[in-house]
Amino acid sequence: MIAFVVVAAVFSYVVLGAGFFTSQTAQATVHTGVSVASSSIEQVGNMYGVKDDTNNYLDYVNVTIALTAGGTPIDLSSMVVSYNDNNGGHNANIKPHAGPDWFDCSRALTGGTGINQEWCIGQKINPVTGTTTSGTILDNNAQMVIIVGLPPTATPDTKITIDLQPVSGATLPILRTIPAGLTKVQMLF
Repeated sequence: MIAFVVVAAVFSYVVLGAGFFTSQTAQATVHTGVSVASSSIEQVGNMYGVKDDTNNYLDYVNVTIALTAGGTPIDLSSMVVSYNDNNGGHNANIKPHAGPDWFDCSRALTGGTGINQEWCIGQKINPVTGTTTSGTILDNNAQMVIIVGLPPTATPDTKITIDLQPVSGATLPILRTIPAGLTKVQMLF
């Protein structure tokens, strides 16, 4: 009888320990999921394509992004930006403008191919009171205009995809078609 009670106590201890471990693992999974979902970005407004008067392709695009509702601030300095189009243009990791001034977009504005392609922060709108307008942190209620240089394959009637992947959170895919007739500045749909 004593052996039965001892065996039952040990068995119940093992079962309870496994249950506590499982519930802690589930809780950690939920917390990770909430943190990833709460640090996502979304596009705000339209996407604009800009071209040089001498080219028959878009040099760069402007896209405004913000945090999703209830989102936590994100540092965009480590964001991965990629580009694809149906003309064979592809860059899996467009390099950010990595200078002391993230808002110097001179190289991104000229487009380019391969390693010459860059992205930068063109403008920070409505930053949190007391913070700088030149930082790379995307705050609640703030917006940032991201400028992405495009390759020469961004010609009329081309379908483009630009993916914005913050360090944490979901990727924001932006799919657009460049119109048949290019003007200096146009909305992309």
